Amino acid sequence: MRPFPTAVRCFRVLLAVCFLAVTISDSYAQRSRRAAPTLVRDAEIEALIQDYTTPIFKAAGLSRGAVDIYLLNDERFNAFVTGRKMFVNTGALVIAESPNEIIGVLAHETGHVVGGHLARLRDRVDRANVLAVMSMLIGAGAAVFGGEAGGAAGQALAFGSQSTILRDLLAYQRSEEAAADNMAHRFLEQTGQSTKGMLKTFDRFAQDSLFSGRQVDPYLRSHPMPRDRIALLQTLATKSQFYEKKDPPELQLRHDMARAKILAYGGNGGRLASVFRDNPQGPAPRYGLAIAMFLRGSNQQALPIIDRLIEEQPSNPYLHEMRAEMLLKAGRAGLAVPSIRKAISRDRKETGLLRILLGHALLESGNPGEAIQQIKAGLARDPTGARGYGLLARGYASLGEPDLARAAAAEEAFYQFRFQDAKNLAHAAQPKLKRGSPQWLRLQDIIEYKPPKKNG
Repeated sequence: MRPFPTAVRCFRVLLAVCFLAVTISDSYAQRSRRAAPTLVRDAEIEALIQDYTTPIFKAAGLSRGAVDIYLLNDERFNAFVTGRKMFVNTGALVIAESPNEIIGVLAHETGHVVGGHLARLRDRVDRANVLAVMSMLIGAGAAVFGGEAGGAAGQALAFGSQSTILRDLLAYQRSEEAAADNMAHRFLEQTGQSTKGMLKTFDRFAQDSLFSGRQVDPYLRSHPMPRDRIALLQTLATKSQFYEKKDPPELQLRHDMARAKILAYGGNGGRLASVFRDNPQGPAPRYGLAIAMFLRGSNQQALPIIDRLIEEQPSNPYLHEMRAEMLLKAGRAGLAVPSIRKAISRDRKETGLLRILLGHALLESGNPGEAIQQIKAGLARDPTGARGYGLLARGYASLGEPDLARAAAAEEAFYQFRFQDAKNLAHAAQPKLKRGSPQWLRLQDIIEYKPPKKNG
């Protein structure tokens, strides 16, 4: 005689399903999300992604800085967007054998951003929720008034309507995926790039066992069947004058260097030989080998490889950065300083991460004054870097500035999501700072910040 709790339970089931459909763009991302991947910060890889996306964003009419891009430490192939934030798995870069493959994926995700697909899908979910409540209440009512037979009919009504609503939502998302494909093709065409990489990616999905199960209802997929997408895109792609266009060799080299770095830092140095089997002695696998040796503590073996690579690519800032990292970890901060200065002088992106590394080296070599200047310059360009604030706190502490050190430590804790520690440090530091100053106001923001409540 109490139908409402039953309806609520059914409604929660539907909400959970819809939440998954909206939050993540495909089933690869759902698996990645369960693994709780962490964010990756790396100047070299970020610069590469920026060069991939800049022309695409321009073709899409997006202003500089309109979309924030984040790298996720996840070995699986995936990229997705939420609002104006784009997430790219490191695994997507490793698996994509050419720049064009990953550029196609980024163009597709840009299509979602420009189309406002996620916002519209959420709106559709909101409207579907109303229908779900009504239909399940009606079904529950049939159970109350119809006895045992009515109960079965009511349950069928409730869950049948859920299936209809879910199919409608997923069909809508499939149409948005197709629209994103078309926009991606247009962006690539406008920037003089091939759509062949997208086709190769779809073909890879089609061959994956996750997509090839015969017992899965294709209408319950969040994306169209890959073979269908291939057929639709193939028609457009092969008509393009850029279809057979290859990536520039220098861009391919940068792509491979990034892939090798990801493999090495991910503890997959043993895969370098297979990934780069066509050129096992090329710059990329040697780069990955040097990094893997460095991470194992074999700097004496790693440094000569990096030095040789620098001779081959003297203008590559990230080789100088890696050399500085190796020297710094080996306790040779004085030698690391000139290497990181060379990296900064060759860095066209003027990334804050390199300035912060220089500040670290200067701290370790006993020059806290310049270290603070360099770290603050780095944070001005990259204001969310927890590592920079931690180094800044060390610098202020070494100069006998405990309140400024606490203020910087509060920022570090905040960007490490240690919100209570951040608030405690902010409370301790703020009274000693000038009221209304930028630092005082920032600490006030930390004190007043309310973390979002966890669902469930």
